[in-house]
Amino acid sequence: MKFVAFERTQQGTGASRRLRRADKVPGIVYGAGTPSLIELDHNALFFALKKEAFHSSILEMELGGKTEKVLLRDHQVHPYKPQVLHIDFQRIDATTRIVKKVPLHFTGEENSPAVKVDKCLVNHVVTELRISCLASALPEFLTVDLSELTKGQSLHVSDVKLPAGIKVVTHGKPNPVLVTVVEPAAEEEIVVAAPAAPAAKGKDKGKKSEKQNKK
Repeated sequence: MKFVAFERTQQGTGASRRLRRADKVPGIVYGAGTPSLIELDHNALFFALKKEAFHSSILEMELGGKTEKVLLRDHQVHPYKPQVLHIDFQRIDATTRIVKKVPLHFTGEENSPAVKVDKCLVNHVVTELRISCLASALPEFLTVDLSELTKGQSLHVSDVKLPAGIKVVTHGKPNPVLVTVVEPAAEEEIVVAAPAAPAAKGKDKGKKSEKQNKK
C-alpha cells in the first residue's frame, strides 16, 4: 500500500493541536537514520487504518518527493471521537529483521467433519500471531486450514504451516492453542403439564344444597 506524508517543521503540544484542528495527524518516522517529523491527511489515514494490510504489510511512504518503505508501529486514537491523534512508522529495508503481529485467516471451517458432520462450533481462540522474520519476507496474513478439524480436536501453533524464514514469537508459551472445537449443547426436553380438569357441576350443586339444609 502507498500513502503520502508531508514534512512537519513544528512540534510540541500546541503545534499538534493546531494540526488536528486542520484535519491533519502528527507523526514520526524512525529507524535507519535521523527520525523525521511528518503529518498526514486525517481522513485518508482514518480510512487506511480500517484496512488489514495497512497494519501488517510493508508500506510505501511518499515523503518530499521520495518513496521509503516503512511499517506501521503504533497509532493513538481519541477515547471516544473517531479521530486519529498520532502515528508512528519505522523505516525498513530488505535486510531488516522485524517482529510484527500478523492476522490469521481461517479457511475450510464449514467443510470440516467437526462442522459438517457433527454440527460442532469452532472457537477462534487467537486471531493474530506475533512473528519474527526479515522485512522482505513479511506476509500480509497467515492462512490456517481448518478443513480437517474433527470433534473434540484443538489446533495449536505447531499445526500451522509457516513460510520459510518465519518464526512465531510465543513469549514463554511453547505451543498456544489457536482453535478449539465446541460440541453443540444438548437440547433439553420440556414437558408441559396437562391443565387440571374443572370440577363437575353436579357436585357443586350438591354442596350448595348441603349448605342450605344446614341453614
